[in-house]
Amino acid sequence: MSKSSNYVSKQSDEHGVIAWTDEDNQIWHELITRQLGCIEGKACDEFMAGLERLQLPTDRIPQLEEVSKVLRETTGWECAEVPALISFDRFFELLANKKFPVATFIRSREEFDYLQEPDIFHEIFGHCAMLTNPAFAEFTHAYGKIGLAASKEDRVYLARLYWFTIEFGLLKTKQGLRIYGGGILSSPGETVYALESATPERKPFDAVDILRTPYRIDIMQPIYFTISEIDDLFDIAHLDMMTLVQKAKELGLHAPKFPPKQKQAS
Repeated sequence: MSKSSNYVSKQSDEHGVIAWTDEDNQIWHELITRQLGCIEGKACDEFMAGLERLQLPTDRIPQLEEVSKVLRETTGWECAEVPALISFDRFFELLANKKFPVATFIRSREEFDYLQEPDIFHEIFGHCAMLTNPAFAEFTHAYGKIGLAASKEDRVYLARLYWFTIEFGLLKTKQGLRIYGGGILSSPGETVYALESATPERKPFDAVDILRTPYRIDIMQPIYFTISEIDDLFDIAHLDMMTLVQKAKELGLHAPKFPPKQKQAS
């Protein structure tokens, strides 16, 4: 939710249908085909099961109602068509009502490998499969309700919780580390880096630790947090998160594990 966007979301017609161009659909095809190959053996079983339920088309961008129908039947969620950028108030309000915001644009070829804004590929492929899982869905719902009631200052802390779980969370399994965070699962580079690189630190989930950990959105993550099983998200959903936010405030932020972002010359 940055302040400006290079993209404009497409609007659906009176039937809820978005008229995607042939180029839009071709970009989706290339993105999803590449990523399906990349996540094999790296995505968690729950994500793969969600993909099986969704049956996302590979030759075109799915209409939101196609995805919403499956989400409603599994966990009661649905997709919400939103502009390229929305306010934090709107973001939390949607999650609190089991509506997952999906910006209805797809990245340009110039930003094919990476863009800072979440496009429809990131939202649908990266997140919606996990929203078929009851634990992930409940955690996301609880997060929305907590964020909706939080102050602007506290939301800055809560953003770190979202980042290190829903976006960049890792799962420990008997077969080794697997990915459940959509920010990783929609990125070929980070999918490999998160599991195979010796560079990042991987730490067990600790809510206060996470709330104190700065991050940057435009780099490979220097740190990931792991949970032991996906049902841990049920327990995390019912933590007294605002008390933990206050504790994090008292302790202060950790020193960043990355250099400051360089300002671009105007």
